[in-house]
Amino acid sequence: MPLASDRPDTEQDRPHSGVHVDAETDPDAAEGAIKVSRGPVPLATILTVFAIAIALVVVWKLSFVMLMGFAGVLLAIALRNSAIFIARFTGIPPTVGVFLVLGLVLLAVAALIANAGPEIAQQMRQLINAIPKAWTQVTQWLSNSTIGNLLINQMSESGNVVRDGASASGASGPPAGTFNGIFGFVRGTLNAATGGIANLVLIVTVAIFLAINPGPYIQGALLLVPVPRRERAAAIVQELGDKLWSWLAGQALDMLVVATLSGLGLWLLGIPLALALGIIAGLTNVIPYIGPFLGGAPAVLFALTQGPRDAINVLVLFIVIQQLEGNVIMPLIQRRAAGLPPVMTIFGVIGFGVLFGLPGILVAAPLMVVAMVLVQRLYIEGVLGDDLPAHKPEKSDAA
Repeated sequence: MPLASDRPDTEQDRPHSGVHVDAETDPDAAEGAIKVSRGPVPLATILTVFAIAIALVVVWKLSFVMLMGFAGVLLAIALRNSAIFIARFTGIPPTVGVFLVLGLVLLAVAALIANAGPEIAQQMRQLINAIPKAWTQVTQWLSNSTIGNLLINQMSESGNVVRDGASASGASGPPAGTFNGIFGFVRGTLNAATGGIANLVLIVTVAIFLAINPGPYIQGALLLVPVPRRERAAAIVQELGDKLWSWLAGQALDMLVVATLSGLGLWLLGIPLALALGIIAGLTNVIPYIGPFLGGAPAVLFALTQGPRDAINVLVLFIVIQQLEGNVIMPLIQRRAAGLPPVMTIFGVIGFGVLFGLPGILVAAPLMVVAMVLVQRLYIEGVLGDDLPAHKPEKSDAA
């Protein structure tokens, strides 16, 4: 009885690889080799690959500019929708409402500077004067502890620590590079502040032009989409605008609550600059998971001018506020706003922070909102074919 392996292969038994092999003309066919035809690659394919590669390089090189543009778009959405909200009650055109919103914001900032500016300067002087005393207390505590002595000895060996007004080498004056280091720090701080102000002015300028008349820019972007898909693209753009506005409104409400609770709590604790520190806490709260630390640090530092006990009380106050905000306030707001899952937000902050630094962290959450909408509409619906709940456009006079 012949075995199955001894039977000659028939045409029906042979696996179809999609490539025709001729055993008579191809000497490698007897050994089971498969020849793949190598036709010329179309020029259009080569150009498309090069165009995609060049576009990715340009996007990477201009990432900071694109992040600034995205920040301008966010501010434009906030200005435009706020102007539309005011126009519903006053009847003024949205274009005029944009300038009215800007005027109100500038008036509030000017009032804050006029009222809190002198006090902030006074408290800053007190804080600077208190730093040497606080540093002396820290060094004394380190000298009286085993771990502190170990750290001081390690730093003394490298010549980086100063003991009792003298350097590790025994000299009685400051190190030679101290003044150069201070000058470099001040110069770097001034350059960073100047660049930050210039970038802020540019973002606000872009936002104003977009908020006054967004129609031509939206229509120009849609012209880049093939005609059969423009209606779908317009719907996605509308959804992106609505989702970003919902996120902005939710964040604004959350920032207002945090600023109010922080300012009221600091005022009850008798901490100076309670209003200004509360506003700082509310503004920095827009940065997920990092903002609370940035907002609480100035309050704790100013509380140190009052004493260590006040600093501890302020620290406890901010911990309680952040627990209340994260577990009670924000979940209630996210029911109506474009809420993001916490894990997505965390990975978004980490990812954009690694790629783009601080600017990426500042806009990580709204960028994740954009990414979520695009994945849902373009991939889950467009590629996989799943049915997702349709977006209900908000009624506005944005046109």
